[in-house]
Amino acid sequence: MLSRLFTTATVAHAHCDLYCGVYDPAQAKIEALSVVKTAQKYHESDDEVFRQRCVVIKEQRAEEAKHHLMVLWADFFAPAHFEQFPQLHDLFWKATHQAGEAKKSMDPAVGEQLVAYIDEIAEIFWQTDKGRQMGVYPPN
Repeated sequence: MLSRLFTTATVAHAHCDLYCGVYDPAQAKIEALSVVKTAQKYHESDDEVFRQRCVVIKEQRAEEAKHHLMVLWADFFAPAHFEQFPQLHDLFWKATHQAGEAKKSMDPAVGEQLVAYIDEIAEIFWQTDKGRQMGVYPPN
């Protein structure tokens, strides 16, 4: 019975289940920087319990970075952006793949590469009119 009520419903998708219009690559960058710092702290410690917590937290932050990248890729950027910046699809693929690599590695350099990809995406984001209108933390 319930299924019949929703047969004509339109499915909406947004990163927060409410199209707020607020996007910024800074969300992904904060998570990626946490990946780097957590990996560094892991190597600086000899406390096995602390190190295991570092692994768990680093994996969570890498997954969050990946989530925020996917939101930008799927919800923010439009076909016109991909035409204007033909490297954008490949850059997102590299960044999301790197987030997956960061989940598997405790090497801070892996996280640093993720940050570098996010910075490249941010450069493109801030070149768009839409980004300048919706972004929260513009570069200085």
